[in-house]
Amino acid sequence: MRDIDRFYRFNDDYRNPYARDRDRIIHCSSFRRLEYKTQVFLNTQGDYFRTRLTHTIEVSQIARTIANHCNLEENLAEAIALAHDLGHSPFGHSGGDELDRILKDSGYKNGFEHNFQSFRVVSELEKRYKEFNGLNLTYATLEGILKHSKPYDKPFFSKNLKEIFKIENDPKLEAMIVDLSDEIAYISHDIDDGIKQKIISIDILEDNALIAKLIKNLNNDGVYKNDKVFRYRFISSLINTLAQNIINNFKKSKQICYDKDITSNLRDIKKTLFKYLYKNEEIKRKMFFGKQCIRALFNDFMNDKYLLPLEAKDRIDSGAKIHRVISDYIASMTDRYAIKLYKELHIG
Repeated sequence: MRDIDRFYRFNDDYRNPYARDRDRIIHCSSFRRLEYKTQVFLNTQGDYFRTRLTHTIEVSQIARTIANHCNLEENLAEAIALAHDLGHSPFGHSGGDELDRILKDSGYKNGFEHNFQSFRVVSELEKRYKEFNGLNLTYATLEGILKHSKPYDKPFFSKNLKEIFKIENDPKLEAMIVDLSDEIAYISHDIDDGIKQKIISIDILEDNALIAKLIKNLNNDGVYKNDKVFRYRFISSLINTLAQNIINNFKKSKQICYDKDITSNLRDIKKTLFKYLYKNEEIKRKMFFGKQCIRALFNDFMNDKYLLPLEAKDRIDSGAKIHRVISDYIASMTDRYAIKLYKELHIG
């Protein structure tokens, strides 16, 4: 019997420790705010497009499926997946890049990094207990949040963190699953959303060997590009193919990875998405606005700390560095709240 099974059987709580982690993450306020944070398309552009929350749910579903078929700990994979983006700022990666730039310009060489911010959210910024900060998650879940994506050794890891979590070592297999599940989710749903928005078409992806094979298989099943269900069947087939490839490789080698052909094909797909989707002028303009919004709010709070909520002012008065407190506050915002506050302060 595994230690985790023994704990589950004899502990008074009906959940195992990782299921308890999952529940604590789901019920925290940072998780709920993901609903109104941008994935690629700004949250205000419509109700169809993925948000940071729907992306997180998709990642957790894929991760749990892969972990199950690899006979690994599903609840641990799910908990890591549900927490992996809690530290994301509003306006997607552009917002995080802008916070990073502002902090570094202000002399904070470590800047802002959303993976480490996710760790800070669950270990420090969320308040759920009187005696200590954080969500009181297990070591394994915290380690997975810290180390689910490379590079593991971030410049701002303290010596204490490096020793506790053995940063020089690879993460647990469940964390590796989350890393690849994240990739599967964002590639598949960015293609789906991009086609829906008519920014990309399946035709520009069809030169890719993996995409061409999936389309051919669908055609053999009587599903063609002009069919209304084609996009849905294609995305489902893509997710299934990538997840199955990881499962098959694990059963052969006990390693969490794609095979060489899939790795090469995904590299080409990401290049195409970067060129036609992420660099699209409509998206770039929305993200430019988001960056201007974040920079303006940061300057406003630096000029007058009394614009900050009471909790943030208390942290500053207790000795916390004002730049980091402001960064934490802005990172916690949803897109729509950041836009609302920006308009309130600058437009009236």
